[in-house]
Amino acid sequence: MSQSSHSHDHAAHDHAAHDHDHGHHHHHGHHHHHHGAPAEAGPFPWRRMGWALLLVLFAVAAACLVQVRSGEATVITRFGNPARVLLEPGLNWRWPAPFEAAIPVDLRLRTTSSGLQDVGTRDGLRIIVQAYVAWRVEGDPDNVQRFMRAVQNQPDEAARQIRTFVGSALETTASSFDLANLVNTDASQVRIADFEAQLRKQIDQQLLATYGVRVVQVGIERLTLPSVTLTATVDRMRAERETIATERTAVGKREAAQIRSAAERDARIVQADATVKAADIEAQSRVEAAQIYGRAYASSPQLYNLLRSLDTLGTVVTPGTKLILRTDAAPFRVLVDGPPSLPGKAGGSQP
Repeated sequence: MSQSSHSHDHAAHDHAAHDHDHGHHHHHGHHHHHHGAPAEAGPFPWRRMGWALLLVLFAVAAACLVQVRSGEATVITRFGNPARVLLEPGLNWRWPAPFEAAIPVDLRLRTTSSGLQDVGTRDGLRIIVQAYVAWRVEGDPDNVQRFMRAVQNQPDEAARQIRTFVGSALETTASSFDLANLVNTDASQVRIADFEAQLRKQIDQQLLATYGVRVVQVGIERLTLPSVTLTATVDRMRAERETIATERTAVGKREAAQIRSAAERDARIVQADATVKAADIEAQSRVEAAQIYGRAYASSPQLYNLLRSLDTLGTVVTPGTKLILRTDAAPFRVLVDGPPSLPGKAGGSQP
């Protein structure tokens, strides 16, 4: 087998020598092709490594990007400690984890109710009141970090602690107002707006300094009275109504007395004027009567005496009067003697 192989190699060598002149150019080209193939296969691993490096760089860039949404702030922490606060919406850069992490903080408005609170008023009565607080995290770096430190960026925990603050503030605020300032039939006496303003003043600065929370609005959403307070309130309202009724009655009596006094004064003035006018009329009538009497006496003295005697009898004698007088005395003489003869008639009877 080795001989055969040797013969084969010798034949091949002779064949190669015989064709040396004719195939030298072809063999050289074949040799060149054999050495050129590895040179063309070499760049492919480097190309794959370049793509892999590009993908790695893209992943690192994506990990370094952080998006700040509208209505939120983003706190960048470095090894767990707050480093800076991003407030403007959009994309920002940070170091990839674990060097830096991004924590979103909600800045939107929230509402928290205090629940029903039994508090005492200034006049020693109990009321049940419920308030609400509209609040949000103040959008500046210091207060955002303060909120994170105080409640570990937990809005529910912040709401629970705000309820505690509001409950304490309700007790303090209610002690500055009488029940009549909160429950009253007279709207001008009710001071609910002042109550809400004082309640907000109690919690505003405290929540901002402690939690970085800004109070937007405070209001009373419910106010009721316990049974004991309700009874006392009804009694107070009844007493107030009775006081008002008494005052109005007194005012009415005073006005009636003034009207009566003015009427009596006017009546006295009218009566005095009428008396003066009546006296004037009576005096005038007496003057006129005297003149008439004078004319009647001048025309017929005897008839005048007769008429005056009859007038006197009509005045003196009444149905119950009993008189015993001389009949020949005036004025009864006319009853005995009859009417006197007139001068004219007497003159006509003479011959």
